[in-house]
Amino acid sequence: MVRTIIALWGKEWNGLHAAAFLIAVFTFVAQLLAIFRDRLLAHMFGAGPELDVYYAAFRIPDFLYVAIASLVSITVLIPFLAERLRPEDGEEARRFVRGIFTFFSLLIGATSIIAFFAVPALSNLLVPGFSDAQREIFISITRLLLLSPILLGISSILGSVVQVYRKFFVYALAPVVYNIGIISGIVLFADSFGIYGVAWGVLLGALLHLAIQLPVFFSHGFSLRFEWLSLHDLRMVISLALPRTIALSAAHLSFIALIAAGSFLAEGSIAVFSFAFNLQSVPLAIIGVSYSVAAFPTLARMFAGGATKEFAAHVSLAARHILLWSIPVIVLFVVLRAQIVRVTLGSGLFDWSDTRLTAAALALFVVSLAAQGIALLLTRAYYAAGKTKIPLFVNVGASLVAAIAGVVGAFSLHASDAARFFVEEVLRIAYVPGSEVVILAGAYAIGQIAAGGLLFVFFKRDVPGFSLALGRSFFQIIAASLIMGIVAYYTLLLSAPFLNTNTFLGIFTQGACAGILGIFAGIIALVVLGNKEVREVANAFHRRMRPETIVAPDQEEL
Repeated sequence: MVRTIIALWGKEWNGLHAAAFLIAVFTFVAQLLAIFRDRLLAHMFGAGPELDVYYAAFRIPDFLYVAIASLVSITVLIPFLAERLRPEDGEEARRFVRGIFTFFSLLIGATSIIAFFAVPALSNLLVPGFSDAQREIFISITRLLLLSPILLGISSILGSVVQVYRKFFVYALAPVVYNIGIISGIVLFADSFGIYGVAWGVLLGALLHLAIQLPVFFSHGFSLRFEWLSLHDLRMVISLALPRTIALSAAHLSFIALIAAGSFLAEGSIAVFSFAFNLQSVPLAIIGVSYSVAAFPTLARMFAGGATKEFAAHVSLAARHILLWSIPVIVLFVVLRAQIVRVTLGSGLFDWSDTRLTAAALALFVVSLAAQGIALLLTRAYYAAGKTKIPLFVNVGASLVAAIAGVVGAFSLHASDAARFFVEEVLRIAYVPGSEVVILAGAYAIGQIAAGGLLFVFFKRDVPGFSLALGRSFFQIIAASLIMGIVAYYTLLLSAPFLNTNTFLGIFTQGACAGILGIFAGIIALVVLGNKEVREVANAFHRRMRPETIVAPDQEEL
């Protein structure tokens, strides 16, 4: 067992499908832990004011992370490291990493100190609807969480080295131990220290995320010591990273705006919004992140080597498989949304009203799943090609769309009883207090769909041949997904009289049976339609099951 772990720890992984599947496996484990983490939070606190404060307190640390740590993110650093790594001597790459570490440490340290003292003033903008008591807790937890972007930013630098050497096993463990740290905080400290104990767990998780990558980082001769980065390298990094940083910051500002709007809504609205967002992030991480992460190093090498046709084909391959997994998941999540929420979160203080609102928000979030996955892939493809302006403009524009959609939607729901009745009836949340929260989820989804659609249009224009194989696959997947959804829906209806859906076992059995039968029907439909992606997946699994093959873990993003 120990020898196997050691072998996996140092093994390099190549190939899109192998890397994506390995990343997906460990991402799935991390997401299961994240679901368990949220279930503990829902059980102990419910969708109430304490969790509203907890989730809102992430806004400033998260903004610092996307605004500053994105300057030294994996997407930015890998092309520079790949260019500087030489088989005979990697000292140039080591000097570069030391310079990046120095630049990041000074920048994040200074901004964190400023943010620490600015939190009280910023709270008036970020959570204007909070009570004075909530705002005091918000300030304290935000200040505590300001350590997390420092730890995770350094971890991102380490992750660039781990990824460029394709040591995905170590990187795959990082989000796993991150969630283990948060869960430890909930289990060990929440009873005694309340929501503050959970915040300490977040810091423990961030520390573990960093520590798990240190051995591989050091084993390749890299170190974390201060050394000035050359002005030429600094300009190159900033010129590549700045558009991405602006785009991420704009996206996060729209998210902050939605949270700020949520502070005016009923108690628990921010918690419901966050729970639903976290649930939709599970398939996004497993599908969209896995494929885009696995494809990125290869795309960077292809473009650098002038292999433009292979570059287009590789992006097309990844896009087809993102659609293959994402569209069926959208249908299943919409059909099974209540079962998913009740199984994952329905415990303790998380009541039936919380379940219905979270399920409705989840349905709206997940509609944008395929668009989010495609956007992740095409953004990385543009960065692999050294083109950052289009992702910048698209993401900034999509963020504005989301913010405007939130304002218009909230106004429409407030001003028109007919609009409110229509939304509540469609999402089955009529007469549930706090139903306005679904507008926030819908606005976010509209922004993401706009981003994915625009990136697809621009990439099709800029990379000839990219979309040639997508049309037929798309319609095959849509048809199979509709069959899957119909089978799952009628399985729910037919099984309900035979199961006690008031118990965990009953609701789990109902959802599992509907999901399994729906998936089985969808696979049959894809095979009958002659879908190419299903054959590619089957072949990839067949190769990974050969006796001489060692199956390892991989991953990338937080």
